[in-house]
Amino acid sequence: MRTTVLVEDPVLDEEDLRLLRLLATGAPLETVARRSGMSGRTVRRRMRAAICDRLGVTAPIHAVVWAVRRGMR
Repeated sequence: MRTTVLVEDPVLDEEDLRLLRLLATGAPLETVARRSGMSGRTVRRRMRAAICDRLGVTAPIHAVVWAVRRGMR
């Protein structure tokens, strides 16, 4: 079982922030993928492999909550 440890000042690039902003609006993953010019699979991988790891969270929904709490809607 993984433990969630939030990183104080995570380093996210502009594409990561764009994905989080779109997901924080409540848009379905496939819509986010289309708007970003990526496949749904690429968005899922990027969320897990890059964004979640950088934020120190265990699930993509935690990353979206992180974004919403910072006003990224």
